[in-house]
Amino acid sequence: MEFSAEMIAGLLSGEVVGDGNASIYTVSSIEGGKEGGLAYLSNPRFEPYLYTTKCSIVLVERNFEPKEPVKATLIKVDNVNACVLRLLDMYNAMKPQKSGISKMASISEKATIGENCYIGDFAVIEAGAVVGDGAKIYPQCYVGDNVKIGAKTTLYAGVKIYEGCSVGANCILHAGAVIGADGFGFAPNAEGGFDKIPQLGNVIIEDNVEIGANTCIDRAKTDSTIIRKGVKLDNLIQIGHNVQIGENTVSSSQTGIAGTTKVGANCFIAGQVGIADHVVVGDRVKIGAQSGIDKNVPDGETRFGSPALAGLGYHRSFAVFKELPELRRRLLKLEAELAKKEE
Repeated sequence: MEFSAEMIAGLLSGEVVGDGNASIYTVSSIEGGKEGGLAYLSNPRFEPYLYTTKCSIVLVERNFEPKEPVKATLIKVDNVNACVLRLLDMYNAMKPQKSGISKMASISEKATIGENCYIGDFAVIEAGAVVGDGAKIYPQCYVGDNVKIGAKTTLYAGVKIYEGCSVGANCILHAGAVIGADGFGFAPNAEGGFDKIPQLGNVIIEDNVEIGANTCIDRAKTDSTIIRKGVKLDNLIQIGHNVQIGENTVSSSQTGIAGTTKVGANCFIAGQVGIADHVVVGDRVKIGAQSGIDKNVPDGETRFGSPALAGLGYHRSFAVFKELPELRRRLLKLEAELAKKEE
């Protein structure tokens, strides 16, 4: 697919500065651009690359004025980031779409498959499963007994959804995600070993959720593990049994949330955060990378560190404890001097 600067400017209500016939067929970063690529400049820190980039077209803000000559054609728009998102959505929608049901898929006669679905090679769909209209199930996926998959949801290769779980509409589950594995529940016994606690609940994922590759969401011991609408989970995240995550909460990679914890709506959780069991995290909470949360967090607060401290408390504490070796040296010196005086 190829687009001219004039076509793109028309789509974005932009203004062309340079060759209106310049064309692009791909998107690129401004620093690593190539001829035929479309890049964008939204952060002034990257402006120096504008004067050396090989990209054919660059989107810039409406009020931007270059300080040096620019070889690329510029398209001035009102909001670069919003326009880039719109273009990427359009480009993605124009890509060839998977369709049809493979003869090598195993689909139970008792399953219900909606219209215009794609089901790839070696996908397995068990009895009682319901797959909504326009869903895409890539090769080697497993959809267990009585699982519900909403309309226009995509399961990429190797996704496994255990029996009785539910995934809403317009969701994306990336390769290797596992939904509904048993929660980590064991009880010590008299012999010194552990007895498995049956996990009888399920997982409910609401609409417009995206789940990263190799992320695992465990089924509840009873009732449901619930991921509310609009949640975005990165790769390699572990969600324990009976956890609830509120609407539009976002979490980066390698976060672990232990069982029966509740996370509110519109939270931002950075990478490698650990949240203990039975903790309640309020709405609009921000948690910094590698923080450990072992106590409830009220609405709207920020946490850093492990164990996490409120607001800037961690940074203030760090300013002190990074000096502890020097403070100890000074303390020992003062103690020695004091001992000499006492003698």
